Amino acid sequence: MLDALGLSPEDEAVYGMLAGRAEANPAELGEALHLPIPVVDATLSHLMACGLVKSTPDGAFAAAPPAVALGALISERRAALRSAELALVTLAEEHRRAMAGRSISELVEVVTGVEAVRHRFAQVQHAARTEVRSFVTTPAVAVPIGANSAEAQLVAQGVRYRVVVDRAVLAEPGAVAGTIESLRSGVEVRVVESLPIKLVLADNELGLVPLTVEPDGEPGVVLLHRTGLLAAMDAMFELVWRYAHPIGVSALGGLTDDAASRADADAPTTLDRKILALLLAGLTDQVVANQLGISLRSLQRRLRVLMDLAGVRTRMELGWYAARHNWA
Repeated sequence: MLDALGLSPEDEAVYGMLAGRAEANPAELGEALHLPIPVVDATLSHLMACGLVKSTPDGAFAAAPPAVALGALISERRAALRSAELALVTLAEEHRRAMAGRSISELVEVVTGVEAVRHRFAQVQHAARTEVRSFVTTPAVAVPIGANSAEAQLVAQGVRYRVVVDRAVLAEPGAVAGTIESLRSGVEVRVVESLPIKLVLADNELGLVPLTVEPDGEPGVVLLHRTGLLAAMDAMFELVWRYAHPIGVSALGGLTDDAASRADADAPTTLDRKILALLLAGLTDQVVANQLGISLRSLQRRLRVLMDLAGVRTRMELGWYAARHNWA
């Protein structure tokens, strides 16, 4: 827990033990923690150097108040991180100027192999300061759908995520549940009929585009730095995003059709809203039924109820009505 402050497990164990006692000597600490006396002595010396422990006149040791001692270490770490952030800004600007004079071969990097692609995928996202944008298509070769661990972490740090998914992605097992999780974490998701390529953009500085490979071939990607090609990828994403169909967490959130959702007989239930959201995204009846864990007959019966509720005759009319009345 305190390793972020530069403390070892032994440091943390000894300090934690002292924090719960008025004082203790090395022998008592060694017995309580099952540590050799030389290890306890070395640990106490380190803790004293950090200002976390002080010696007493009778040869024992006592913990310095955590709010003061640990607070000082945390402040030091914050200052160090701030210095690192400033250094990052300086280095990034120097790198940008250096890149301006480099050849095309230096601005475009080819990465091959599953592990290398996964590593670059994570690196590109972590390089973003403000926004990550991506196209998600099938099949998932190097990074399985729903396995992007960097996404939630960076969203929590204030990085905006905008994701456009190919309609076929939502038909994959567990894809809707994964989309719900992303929406709840703050990711913005839209759906289109099809996407030409996979794509990851970090701000307007880096881009990751897959290479075309044989079905059983080794996956590869092209890492683009700031170039005209990257600017084209940027423009393509914004154009696709503008016309993609938004998916909201209010429509997909919650997989149960509870009693509260039936309180108003003139309004769609939670399940109804999910059905409409997925159908408006272009999924077939069978795929929607599979994703929601209901039978095809039940889904079609709910659609008939919704058409009667909306006073329309066709699904197209139901779609227009649902969009106008915020049903999905």
